[in-house]
Amino acid sequence: MSSGFLHRYFLNNSGKRLHKWVHYFDVYERHFERFRGTAPTVLEIGVHGGGSMEMWKAYFGEGARIVGLDINPECKQHERENIEVFIGSQDDPAVIGTILDKYPEFDIVIDDGSHRMSHLIASFELLYPHVRDNGVYFVEDLHTCYWPKYEGGLGLPHTFIEYAKRKIDQLNAVHAPEDLQVDDFSRSTDSIAFYDSIAVFEKRRQGHRQAIITKPLD
Repeated sequence: MSSGFLHRYFLNNSGKRLHKWVHYFDVYERHFERFRGTAPTVLEIGVHGGGSMEMWKAYFGEGARIVGLDINPECKQHERENIEVFIGSQDDPAVIGTILDKYPEFDIVIDDGSHRMSHLIASFELLYPHVRDNGVYFVEDLHTCYWPKYEGGLGLPHTFIEYAKRKIDQLNAVHAPEDLQVDDFSRSTDSIAFYDSIAVFEKRRQGHRQAIITKPLD
């Protein structure tokens, strides 16, 4: 059950700038609560005012490492102990590579960056393999998938929503015809959850399927 910590933190925030849709907080806690007190390593794409990194640090507790990525060099000012900010574009393999050199794996990745379709997909493909087993990849503000300003549009195949829909087939690839092959995504993904403006990918190794029949003794 949600503790309500994040919503209370947001409403009582007197620190750095925080900008969130209110309905996000229940979704955050549904997927992130199990990491509290476990010293997770968290990457947030999109730093802006720095308030959300402070929120994550307070929520996850002592030992949590919060890593930010933003294209604006001024975001470096938000660094402090266990909060580090990298500067660059989220779709740049060299920038992502620099982050991964220092932090090879993450428990949680939150994409709240440019919201451009090409950037969302590029970041996912670069970073998803580096989310730990039992980790979470959280993509928010996906209403932009329907806005031309962000390369979006209803039903356009290059939007992240349509990309994520295709990942549903990949999640079930073991049952599919031979033209859909089981890949690393299939083997490592337990679930995909969709909410208003949010898609959440839960990492967990898939096991062998067992279809068991039970019935009364004759």
